[in-house]
Amino acid sequence: MTDISHHDRAITLLEELGLKQYEAKAFVALTRLPEGTAKRVSEISEVPRTRVYDAVRTLESKGLVEIQHSSPQRFRAVTIDEAANTLRSEYEERTDSLRDALASLDRETRDTETDDTHEVWGLSGTTAITNRSRELLDEADREVVLVFGDRSLVTEPLLGRLAAAHQRGVAIVVGTTDEGVRSRLQDTLPDAEVFVSELAWLQGLDSGDGTSVTRLLLVDRDRVLVGTVQEGAGNDEEREQAVFGRGFDNGLVAVARRLLATGTPVTVDPGDG
Repeated sequence: MTDISHHDRAITLLEELGLKQYEAKAFVALTRLPEGTAKRVSEISEVPRTRVYDAVRTLESKGLVEIQHSSPQRFRAVTIDEAANTLRSEYEERTDSLRDALASLDRETRDTETDDTHEVWGLSGTTAITNRSRELLDEADREVVLVFGDRSLVTEPLLGRLAAAHQRGVAIVVGTTDEGVRSRLQDTLPDAEVFVSELAWLQGLDSGDGTSVTRLLLVDRDRVLVGTVQEGAGNDEEREQAVFGRGFDNGLVAVARRLLATGTPVTVDPGDG
């Protein structure tokens, strides 16, 4: 990645975190300088000099910039770590406020009772699918069977959720298609049942359609999430898709139980009579 793309990426991320374009450009310019005047910031950032002052005042109010009231005024950015922590705190506060506001809204109820056993829902994007996976792990109270088809999904936060579930007395069975990942899982979860998956179709080896299973999660034998990616579809974040089903008699859940019962070296009761 070039310096220019790092520069543009930083500005884009700052805008996504709530800064306006001139504010983001001015802050990025100041991170490259020990300190600077409005003229110097304007030269580096291409923000009009008259707008630099407004941008810097806003940045100061957010705790991202310090101002020396000399003639001319001089500005400097706080350290990168301090800026990141400040923005993270503001983002978390807004997220907490959003959660409270949404939770306080009046919610309509369904007119008729819906049978969960016939419902299959779709999710898109690795972030959303990972959040649902973590939620399911937090709900588990008896058994978790999780097979990783993509080694990049074996992250510390997810392993922490598995460890926490184990501490609650939940039986943990974890599979992977990668021998190296198996060793890591065994080190992190020494009391879990860890194996190298025998399910070749996880990586699309048998299907020939370029679709691979990224994760297969079965919780308490009545909730399942299956994530997939198709080769060349979208960017890394957007291309993962998932389906989710709930209910012991849900067709998707039943199929997942049967697949795991026949494709893993550990006992997974299909529970279908």
